[in-house]
Amino acid sequence: MWLTILGLVFAACAVGCIYLMFALARFGLLKKLGEKKRRYALLASLGCIAAVFAVFSLVMSVFNAIIVLLHIILFFLLYGLVFRIIKAVTKKQFRINWQGWAALLTSIVYLTVAYVLCNNVWQTDYKLTTDKQIGSLRIALFADSHVGNTFDGEGLEKHIEQINKQSPDVLLIAGDFVDDGTDRENMIKACEALGKAEAKYGVWFSYGNHDKSYYGSKHRGFSAEELESEMKKNGVHILQDEYELIDNRFYIVGRKDKRDDERKDISDLVSELDKDKYIIVLDHQPGDYQNESETAADLVLSGHTHGGQFFPVTLVGEWIGVNDRTYGYEKRNDTEFIVTSGISCWALDFKTGTKSEYVIIDVEQNS
Repeated sequence: MWLTILGLVFAACAVGCIYLMFALARFGLLKKLGEKKRRYALLASLGCIAAVFAVFSLVMSVFNAIIVLLHIILFFLLYGLVFRIIKAVTKKQFRINWQGWAALLTSIVYLTVAYVLCNNVWQTDYKLTTDKQIGSLRIALFADSHVGNTFDGEGLEKHIEQINKQSPDVLLIAGDFVDDGTDRENMIKACEALGKAEAKYGVWFSYGNHDKSYYGSKHRGFSAEELESEMKKNGVHILQDEYELIDNRFYIVGRKDKRDDERKDISDLVSELDKDKYIIVLDHQPGDYQNESETAADLVLSGHTHGGQFFPVTLVGEWIGVNDRTYGYEKRNDTEFIVTSGISCWALDFKTGTKSEYVIIDVEQNS
């Protein structure tokens, strides 16, 4: 499915670039070139597009360059439609290429904001209540650090320092801690950063779809076993379809990733738990809400979606049934669900309609 989507994105970018060539040819200097021969203006336009693509490919990545071009194309299309309507209504012809300038300005502002939203990290707070005997519990949560994309191992340490300032009782990591492109040095530094987390009940982790790598250890210089070893060396508790009772107050249940063929059904995983205790489930992909809501689970925490990444396609995962929720809070039966947009991002440096975040959840016992 994702290969199909990727193919459609490339096709849309290629077709859009043809439209963009003609749109750019309406700018002053290029328009003058076109007065002699149209193809000169079009070739110059193509050169401008190639230059933008090359710069963003070199500075960021090919994927980011495609995202930049797609947004520029979309804004040129949008303003093309707007000014076509204006011309039809007013019967006026504009000497200045307002469509082009508006599209370029909007692209610059929009992509700058998107870069800031992706490469900075905000704190998002939730306050929950329960009838179970838990007292008060402060949970820190993050997912999708994809170490090496928007920050390296040392960058993660700075975010851990910010989380420490919130005095969490426990730090939970809902998968995709590392990526297929994370190098060994940054993996080790990132694990050491987790060792500096100050949480009374420690740091707990369940795997995401990228942590064990799609391409094997040779691609990134370390294996899933080495990642596990470094995590444990720094005091991280790893749960793979396992659970732990903490302080006789609450359970942490960590599920294997959804793509793991050996993953247990949630009903089997929690069947032996004391249902009078508060039950927290870490499940990287938010795609099993119905089954989880039919168990005694009180709180299910996920990541994976990156908050939908881009507006207006933020809800596509829900529309096609891949995800039960893209971002935020939902309650089904007696189970509460939270999906974080992630503390970083995979492959891309832009987020629109969402932001990078870590989450602080305060759970209070009803009096």
